[in-house]
Amino acid sequence: MVHVVEPPLPRLIPPPPPWVRDLVAAALITAIALAPFPGGEFRASTPLTWVLVLLPAVLLPARRRWPLPTLAASTLIYCTLLFLGVVSAGAALGVGIAMFGAANRTSRRTTFIAVLAAELVVIGTSIIASLGSTFDPRTVQVALVIAFAGAVGDATKFRREYLQAMTERAIRAEETREVEARRRVSEERLRIARDLHDAVAHQISVISLNAGVASASLETRPDKTREALATIRTASRTVLSEIGGLLAMLRADDEDQPALAPQPDLSDLDRLVASFVENGLEAGVRRDSVPVAVPSAVSRVAYRVVQEGLTNALKHGSQRRAHVLIEGGAEELRVVVTNPAISPDDTNQRAGFGLIGLHERVASARGTLTSGWTPGGFRLAAELPLPDGSAS
Repeated sequence: MVHVVEPPLPRLIPPPPPWVRDLVAAALITAIALAPFPGGEFRASTPLTWVLVLLPAVLLPARRRWPLPTLAASTLIYCTLLFLGVVSAGAALGVGIAMFGAANRTSRRTTFIAVLAAELVVIGTSIIASLGSTFDPRTVQVALVIAFAGAVGDATKFRREYLQAMTERAIRAEETREVEARRRVSEERLRIARDLHDAVAHQISVISLNAGVASASLETRPDKTREALATIRTASRTVLSEIGGLLAMLRADDEDQPALAPQPDLSDLDRLVASFVENGLEAGVRRDSVPVAVPSAVSRVAYRVVQEGLTNALKHGSQRRAHVLIEGGAEELRVVVTNPAISPDDTNQRAGFGLIGLHERVASARGTLTSGWTPGGFRLAAELPLPDGSAS
């Protein structure tokens, strides 16, 4: 079962657009700038003072593109007002908003350095400006506002990055699930194709061969025709039974899968060879140092190699003969099927689906399969590795 991480739910109320937030910030800075700190003096008697008091409201929209320069400019404006003898709450709020914007858009290390630098500049400027008079304790409040804005901005950035990472992870999980589903479908299609070929290829060859025999001996040897037709009827029933089993497996639910017959292996080799002999193929089998206990996976693949080799010998062989060699070694099991055959004129003749499926089966057992024309006919050979201890 595939577990998919759901993406975070969208906000029920979307955040206001940036221009609305800038307008609200400018209105707050302007409103607060016109009101002095309790007990302080606000002397905006010169045009320069008015410009410096209201300038943070104009600068703050630039914090999205240039967060650190905007923070530096806001801090410089506040410090200049201190030298002019004006303690502006609006300018202090502008520094806090600029600090929040910088922390929300830079790394944690950069935020820490920016907070520390702003704190030192504000406190140092306040001390210098208060020389000869009493240090203004409201500077500590401004320093706290700067530190708090930096912490909130960093926390906001962390939350945004966390939600973005969770969303990306959910998207990747969904894509991975789709890729995995396509991979499983592809593997299942290949498995069905191999099973269908293994189930019907031999019987179809038998039907085709006996149909030719029946048509050739229809008038001269009626008994031979009846025998061929009986073989065709038996092979047809076998094919229908095999296809019916595959269709039942495909149509059944996962919880109601029909019981499948055990896959044949080397223990069924004599029965396989006998079925080919009954259909007119002279087949000999030689076993050389075959391990007593061959792993089931290797044994099933070896059986399919022999089945494919004998089927091709029956269909394409020139002398209705084939030889099977099963040889065990210290580390691998070799299966070789040879048969006399005439090489086709087209040397680029495409391999059949049977050999393609057989290559896939052998590869699933970490083995190698070679096939090709030799001076004496056609040779199909598979080398299947044996686990440690199987050859003893």
